[in-house]
Amino acid sequence: MPELPEVETTVRGLRPVLEKRVLTNVEARRPDLRRAIPADLRQRLQGARVTGLGRRAKYGLIHVDRGDTLVFHLGMSGRWRIDPAHIEKHDHLVLETDAGRRLALCDPRRFGSLDLMPTEALEAWAPFKALGPEPFGVTGGWLAKAFEGRVAPMKAMLLDQRVVAGLGNIYVCEALNLARIDPRKPAGSVARAALGRLAEAIPAVLDAAIAAGGSTLRDYAQPDGELGYFASQFRVYGREGQACPCGRGTVARIVQSGRSTFWCPACQK
Repeated sequence: MPELPEVETTVRGLRPVLEKRVLTNVEARRPDLRRAIPADLRQRLQGARVTGLGRRAKYGLIHVDRGDTLVFHLGMSGRWRIDPAHIEKHDHLVLETDAGRRLALCDPRRFGSLDLMPTEALEAWAPFKALGPEPFGVTGGWLAKAFEGRVAPMKAMLLDQRVVAGLGNIYVCEALNLARIDPRKPAGSVARAALGRLAEAIPAVLDAAIAAGGSTLRDYAQPDGELGYFASQFRVYGREGQACPCGRGTVARIVQSGRSTFWCPACQK
């Protein structure tokens, strides 16, 4: 499933193709993905000029000069294709620009979503209103306050989008290993010093993943078709039985809330 680095990589790949361009053709090729695609999508977007692109948590944002923002979520298998030679079965949204470029949102499993919101109402939109802060500005002190009195495991708390927005399974495993924190430990019992390390580890892991173009798991690819290669840099994720970078332990795998957790019992306390 594309996580924050994959969405950020996608937005950066779309920016030079879409920003400041007029959308000359907008075609939704089916009425729904995970939920209904706005029926007036074409009417509101066709002829509009893209004023900027951004990201909130795992959502990509395309702003236009009519006061609207197209919000996309890549779901489990979604990706944008730039200038595809042919429009294929699973290309569910096609955009064309005044520069003669074409983009197609491909989502074979249809777990993604497309929403069109007034830009000024984005922060009050229910999916965004429930989100916690972006992970790049979180401090150890903020984490300590958020985790105070909480008995849920560290990993579960970090995956809660109301606590920190945008973190997913892969990068939580990686950040907890880098910060040397046991993923099973009750969040409220983690020392302030360890939370300080975590606040530094989270953006470090995300920045490295973004620089590598994200992680290629299953069918994710960047908009230009290139495959992200951060998976080759994983410290623990998917490395059960292999040596931890700490040099003292072996990566283990446990299941928490139905998801695989990879960690090192030797260094994560």
